[in-house]
Amino acid sequence: MDSKVNKRPRGRPREFALDTAIEVGQHLFHEHGYENVSVATLTEAIGITPPSFYTAFGSKEAFFRMVLALYSATVIPLDRFLLPGRSPRIALSEMLLAAARAYATHPQRRGCLILEHAKAGITTWGSAATQIAAENRSKVVAFLQASNVAGPTAVADYLAVAMLGLSAAAREGWDEGRLLAVAENAAVGIDQFV
Repeated sequence: MDSKVNKRPRGRPREFALDTAIEVGQHLFHEHGYENVSVATLTEAIGITPPSFYTAFGSKEAFFRMVLALYSATVIPLDRFLLPGRSPRIALSEMLLAAARAYATHPQRRGCLILEHAKAGITTWGSAATQIAAENRSKVVAFLQASNVAGPTAVADYLAVAMLGLSAAAREGWDEGRLLAVAENAAVGIDQFV
């Protein structure tokens, strides 16, 4: 019997782009939720084997943390809004409108990936999402403090509740126009604070 027949092809395993893999994971977690996405589903969608997944990312939870970081940095990047010297009213109003648009963009991935997973706060993935949400609120507070806004924590809390409401309404199926109308009304409320 020829021993070469049953051997696997030699050479390096198929390579993949980490950023692309994380983006694929982001879409899966957003659409189905952390608990409903298995490592098998992730590896199949990314096009790698489970051992390669664990070598590259360590664990599903570590991978999810990377997904959250990417989502936070790209979907509603706070650095785009919270610029030094910018009007707090304009910055926060634009954040609300951007959230309304982002939360309704993809029919299968509605709402905020971070805020929706933060609702499962006692789980490891919920804690990871809660941590990112808290870091984002801290950035808003720091921006408001630097802008000399009185009661920056109360303003940041108001914004956080408005974002939570927009996310929940988007998950419920509200369309973009309806979400934008709510965001515009919430922006009027910001005027009472700043």
